[in-house]
Amino acid sequence: MQPVYEATPAAPAHSRTSPHALRAIALGVALVSALALTACGDKNNAAQPAQAGAQAKPPEVGVVTVQLGSVPLTADLPGRLEAFRTAQVRARAAGIVQKRLFKEGSDVKAGQLLFQIDDTPYKASLQSAQASLAQAEANLMQAAATARRYKPLVEANAISKQDYDTAVANEKAALAQVAAAKAGITTANVNLGYAAVTAPIAGRIGRALVTEGALVGQGDVTQLATIQQINPLYVNLTQSSSDILRLKEALASGKLSNDGSNAAKVHVYTDDGREYAHTGRLLFTDLTVDEATGQVSVRAELPNPQALLLPGMYVRVRLEQALVDNAVAIPQQAVTRNEKGNFVMTVAEDGSVAPRPVQINGSQGNNWIVTGGLKDGEKVMVDGLIKVGMGAKKVTPVPWQAKAAGAAPAAAPAGKQEATADSKPSAAQ
Repeated sequence: MQPVYEATPAAPAHSRTSPHALRAIALGVALVSALALTACGDKNNAAQPAQAGAQAKPPEVGVVTVQLGSVPLTADLPGRLEAFRTAQVRARAAGIVQKRLFKEGSDVKAGQLLFQIDDTPYKASLQSAQASLAQAEANLMQAAATARRYKPLVEANAISKQDYDTAVANEKAALAQVAAAKAGITTANVNLGYAAVTAPIAGRIGRALVTEGALVGQGDVTQLATIQQINPLYVNLTQSSSDILRLKEALASGKLSNDGSNAAKVHVYTDDGREYAHTGRLLFTDLTVDEATGQVSVRAELPNPQALLLPGMYVRVRLEQALVDNAVAIPQQAVTRNEKGNFVMTVAEDGSVAPRPVQINGSQGNNWIVTGGLKDGEKVMVDGLIKVGMGAKKVTPVPWQAKAAGAAPAAAPAGKQEATADSKPSAAQ
């Protein structure tokens, strides 16, 4: 069988492109390409000066300006709160508790009635003592009358002197019995008063340790409750003997502010880092130094009018120890350390940077207290050390924002701090 071929229809005459048209299209494409290449070249030529200018501009670094003055040298110490006064309410009379007359956890006044113990036996003892007194007074009256009658008779030799002496002795014995009966009444009244248990001091009372119907004071003194006076509070802490000596010298010389009684001020911070609204004062130090630790026990007094703090809580105490003259506090992250000591990077007026050795004497929060090596008005680099380590010869100083230090971890104390690779300036190596 012969294959069948289908003829392809010829294109219409009006759709064919002439040679002149093809040449025109080719010229247009070439012109557009040339314009595009020219535009790209112009853009590249314009971007090169901009990039060069950007590379020539010194990088920005955060700096702080040195302002020398008196900087307080502080110490952060852990402390434990203790009640100003503590009184244990105990049963001094044996018997059955009939009533509890206070609300647990409330404030009580000195002398307020707290418990009522069955006082029936004590009332009976009081009545018996009163009866004994009446009998003793009657015996005294009779003995005194006999002695009065015998006196003129012995003078007239109507009776023997021995009978008169016996009458006088009986009168004195009766007088002694009256005194003993009166003492018995006093004792009975005291025991009756013990049946009504009152608050020995004013303060906040805790939970009741006994309930109604409990037998107390039978053989031992039963504790009924505890009262604590929590305004003010004591803060117990320990401090090294050298710091105590420096604190006393600063107070004596007047370099450290006090509360008017030559006692140093203390600031208390709670567990969440908030500063307590009231400032305390240092009261005393222990008389001896612990030979094992070299520490001295210290106690401070802290107002607590709103009863926000409670005995037994742990707090952080910031104690001002002395004022360091001609010093400045700079952020800890601005200081690096190598085998030669502590260094900072200073920025000159022309933007050049250089390492500077400094002397450090203690800390203040997140700052080091620099006592030597810096002059008033100099600029110290706080952040941007990485840019200097990458080869920047000059920098543009801008004021350092304190919020940047909030995210930085706390640095190690001077003398123990090791500089990290990205923060140690190469010039200080």
